Amino acid sequence: MIDVYIADDHEIVRKGLSTLINETWDMKLIGEGKNGHEVLKTICNETCDVLILDISMPGMNGLEVLKQVKHLKPGLPVLILSMHPENQYARRMLKAGAAGYLNKESAATELVKAIRKIYNGHKYITGNVAELLADDLMEGSHKSRHEKLSDREFEIMQFIAQGKTVSQIGDFLCLSVKTVSTHRHHILEKLRLDNNAQIICYALKHDLVEMEF
Repeated sequence: MIDVYIADDHEIVRKGLSTLINETWDMKLIGEGKNGHEVLKTICNETCDVLILDISMPGMNGLEVLKQVKHLKPGLPVLILSMHPENQYARRMLKAGAAGYLNKESAATELVKAIRKIYNGHKYITGNVAELLADDLMEGSHKSRHEKLSDREFEIMQFIAQGKTVSQIGDFLCLSVKTVSTHRHHILEKLRLDNNAQIICYALKHDLVEMEF
């Protein structure tokens, strides 16, 4: 029996996934979480075989939760389930240790297969993700500007896109104002932008606005 834990801040999504898992003969839902703190608490105190993790959650975003999960339980396979297209997040999540990436639109038909595959020690990637990874291996392949951001820069860009100040971001991430400002400078350089307003426009255009605190 595959013990599965679901982390998603939308109750309707959790219920749909729960029904799908509980109706599958070789799977059992052991718990649900709506934010990163609940996920990490469960991971520390309980045993599960597969974690299904959404990217968009209040507090810690999915990328940060994933990194902490891989630190606490390196062997736990994590399936990222997101409403965002693969070209926006898949590469970053897989590089951070995710065992698979699945768009929510495909969950009804692909989720069970994906869970079984990563439970058995394999990676689960769709055809679209495979193409993205292949492009990474090709010299001179085109990448969106935000793909050049480090994980920390990407995270701070998302906060800026939500209108958060440098001080607010620093308090949340336990970073100095100077450090956040330095990251902001690098973000502007890499995205070829001039100010926060342009960062907001860029993030909205590419559907990269994620988390709130």
